[in-house]
Amino acid sequence: MPRFPAATGLALALTLAPAFAQAEQPPEPAGRKQLVIISFDGAHDNKLWEKSLEMGKRTGAHFTYFLSCTFLMTRAEGGKSYRAPGHKAARSNVGFAQSREEIQARVRHIWQAHQAGHDIGSHACGHFDGKGWSAADWKQEFTAFNTALANAWTAGGIAGEEPQGWADFAAHGIKGFRAPYLSLSDGLLPALKQDGFTYDASLVTKGPGWPTDADGLPRFGLPLIPEGPQQRRVIGMDYNLFVRHSMGIENRKDSALFEERALDAYRKAFQKEYDGSRIPLQLGFHFVEMNGGAYWRALDRFLSETCTKTDVACVSYAEGLPMIAEQKKADRSAF
Repeated sequence: MPRFPAATGLALALTLAPAFAQAEQPPEPAGRKQLVIISFDGAHDNKLWEKSLEMGKRTGAHFTYFLSCTFLMTRAEGGKSYRAPGHKAARSNVGFAQSREEIQARVRHIWQAHQAGHDIGSHACGHFDGKGWSAADWKQEFTAFNTALANAWTAGGIAGEEPQGWADFAAHGIKGFRAPYLSLSDGLLPALKQDGFTYDASLVTKGPGWPTDADGLPRFGLPLIPEGPQQRRVIGMDYNLFVRHSMGIENRKDSALFEERALDAYRKAFQKEYDGSRIPLQLGFHFVEMNGGAYWRALDRFLSETCTKTDVACVSYAEGLPMIAEQKKADRSAF
């Protein structure tokens, strides 16, 4: 599979075979709300920060932003001290911030999102494939992320503007993780637990599924959903639709067609759960508008018509966890 230039910042969703989670049998709906969980990987492009925050405000949705930490440093400055396990210093598969001014805008967006009730999670740092990483390797990457987040206002040259509460947020507010490429290793789970994460969203499930319990850590999976004329299943993520629709090559000419296909897939996946057992529907996106923005436009339309329903909650992973726990308690059944 061809790589995108690092300058695009595209956090590629899947280049390897995903690890499928075994979804457990859902309990009956019992009047529960249908949860819709939307996440964004990379969280770098400042224009898309603005667009997503406006979308969330207008639709009432809360999102999870899985941030890649190299976007909180320039290669010339902080990048020199970043070294991913098994790689040379100052390397990143998705690049770095291009300027201090870019970092300044990004940290303000992150804080704005946090203040508005969105969930900021970790997508590690340089978007490397960790399939062979040990727990110590993952811990090294988590430490680099924590350091970059804590020092972000300084890296942007605006240390004096750091808001009260940022240090606590950087130290304790990052509770969720998604692995780059959705690629796992045996060392990931122990490292997540050691580092205090409360959920992982790195799996893929054969359809919408409840989070599984991995030694006390909830693990979510992006579902395979039917799509297109043949209703073949595809991971519910914009990049995977991009590959299916145009072989991963930008095609603006057919953008409207791709938008309608994506929206139809989102609607049908939602309606199946809404009319059935009301398993949470998870959909993933990137901070890159592929095929002329088709998938972001489809998302906007989907949220606008869905999140206003009284028995639907468009929530982040962090918000969804206690709601799922309450549903679990009410149903008196374990996942």
